[in-house]
Formats: sequence, structure tokens, C-alpha cells
Amino acid sequence: MAKGADIDVLVIGAGVVGLAAARACAQAGRATLVAEAAGAVGQGVSARSSEVIHAGVYYPPGSLKARLCVEGRALLYDYCAARGVAHRRCGKIIVAQNASDAPRLAALAARAQANGVTLEPLSRADLARLEPALRGAAGLLSPQTGIVDTHGLMLALQGDCEAAGAAFAFRTPMESARVDGDGLVVVFGGAQPMRLRARHVVIAAGLSSPRLARAVEGLRAHSAPRAFFAKGSYFSLARRSPFSRLVYPLPEPGGLGVHLTLDLAGRARFGPDVEWLDAADESALDYAVDPARAARFYAAIRAYWPDLREGELRADYAGVRPKIAGPDDGEADFLIHDARDHGAPGLVALYGVESPGLTSALAIGAHVARLVARA
Repeated sequence: MAKGADIDVLVIGAGVVGLAAARACAQAGRATLVAEAAGAVGQGVSARSSEVIHAGVYYPPGSLKARLCVEGRALLYDYCAARGVAHRRCGKIIVAQNASDAPRLAALAARAQANGVTLEPLSRADLARLEPALRGAAGLLSPQTGIVDTHGLMLALQGDCEAAGAAFAFRTPMESARVDGDGLVVVFGGAQPMRLRARHVVIAAGLSSPRLARAVEGLRAHSAPRAFFAKGSYFSLARRSPFSRLVYPLPEPGGLGVHLTLDLAGRARFGPDVEWLDAADESALDYAVDPARAARFYAAIRAYWPDLREGELRADYAGVRPKIAGPDDGEADFLIHDARDHGAPGLVALYGVESPGLTSALAIGAHVARLVARA
């Protein structure tokens, strides 16, 4: 096994959050290496999202999700404009089917306002005016919601990392690590196994983060949370979308409901739904979309778009949310642990970075860089 030279900052994971953390550290003048198990950036959770830029509506005020989403959304729009990353601030409608849902809409609006996000109330007539195909009793308009080319974003972040001197090691899976003084010694597998010492290690490996953290010898017992896996399938529309904005129903346990999103070409897709998986770890996950799930999609979609015709949905793709709370546990916040949480000097570990992780990425990266500087 080859022994690598010491490195200042080692980032495990080259998804959008790992890239943003590496960029922030490298631009702060730190020698940074990104180690990724796959052969390119963004092959995991980041490649299987809705590509939505969230406004910050759903998250408890004061939570990391709320704060980093709102901060990250502003940073992301500015970054995309400056770097030429394709995106569009198309807006989103949250729709309620019945007048009895008015209290839930009001609660969402109040939560959004507490997070610094303004939503516009919509009547039945407003819904018909903005989106004639949409059916509902009332709704909320989020003008700050948008969509982004996630792959283009990650390539831009990778370019920024390299321009700031960061290096990438692909097909280099982390196997284990141990605390060594004020840093960590990390062991990697792959075609060319190696061991290197890093003053700072950032575990930003999405679905793999809890498992990799437990592979660090010297961490405080039980500091890494248990991983749960919630699969979300998507179906695409076989004809041109009649909608110009994203459409979301009221949220459901584990997710935001089967919603309609648009890609930058205007193609509509629906999802994700929520399917809790009983898998030992992330290597056992099945990403195939079961065509039989379409029946549930038709029923959910027709509640707000009754003109969807039979046979118009096509199985598309699926992703898995990196949950750290199970189906009966309620929603969990992002967890961003440093030595105060786990006792390992120099280690920052990110857990449960599901939606709005994409929107929050640049803010998370800046937060991680501050933790590294403080350590």
C-alpha cells in the first residue's frame, strides 16, 4: 500500500456538497484533495434529484435546513449567473385541494415568513389564471423557487476547485481511518490502495457518510447516526407540459408529495414518492423504477391535474434520500459534526444532507470551511 504525503484538507465525496466544501477550503488557501469512490463528480445523490432551487418554505425556523437553504439559495442564483450555469427562476405553486386545507396552507406561509421567505396567497381564481390546467381550492406562490442544471453546476464547482489548486482522486473509496494526533490517517482502496495523513477530513459522502464515519477509529461511540434509505421514483410526461411553474401538493410524511417539476427544456416529470427501503447499507440499494407504481402517481397527480390521461406517464429514474430519521421519527435536520460532537480533532462529518442539500450546497461549503478554520 502506497503512503501518500500529508494533506491539509481531505474531502470524501465529490457530490455537489463535497465540491462546494472543497471549493470553499481551496479558495481559502488550503491544500485540498477530493477523494471520490466513483469515476467522476456527482454520481450519487446529486445525480438523482429534482434539480429544484428551493426557497426555504418547509423547514423549522432556526434549523440548519432553514438557515442554509435561504442563504444557499441566494448564493446559488448569484453563482449560476456569474458562472453561466443554466438555471431559471420559474416559481412554484403549492396547491391545496379543499377549503379544509386552509389551516395547513396558513401554517406553511407562517413558517416560510419566519424563515425570511415571502409567499403570495392564491385563490381558486388566481390558480386558474396562473395555471389554467391546475385544479385546487387555494394555493401559495413561491416566486423564489427555480430549477438548475445540476451537472453543469457540479462541473463549474469542479473547475473552481482545480483553479484554486485542489486535486481529485477518482475511483478512490475510503475504507477506514484513525485519529492520529491533531489529524487523521485515512486508508483508501481501489486499484491503487494508499494511506495518507490529513490535518482535516470532511466526510461529505451522502448515503455513505454514516458508514464511513463509523469506520473512523477514535470517534466517540454512537456519534454517527443510523442511516435510513427512502427511495423516490420519478415518472416523466409523454407530452408537452401545460404548466409553466412547478406544482407541489401539501407535504406528506417523508417528502413533499408527488410534485410536478420541469427541466430546463420544459419537460415535465413527477415525483418523487416515498418508498422506505430495508437495506443493510447503500451498496444494496435498487434504483430501478417499478412501472406498477404509476397507478399511485396517476391518483396523486389527478388530484391537482385531472386532465392527465391514462398512458401518459413513463417510468424515468429514481433516487434515494440519505435519511437519518426513520418513517416513524419525523423530520431530521442536517447534522454537521465536528470535534465537539464526536471527539476526533480535524474531522467534519455531514449526515442527512437530503433536500434542500442542492440549494444549500454553497452555504454548507462556507460553513464547513469555517469549521475547518476554527479547528
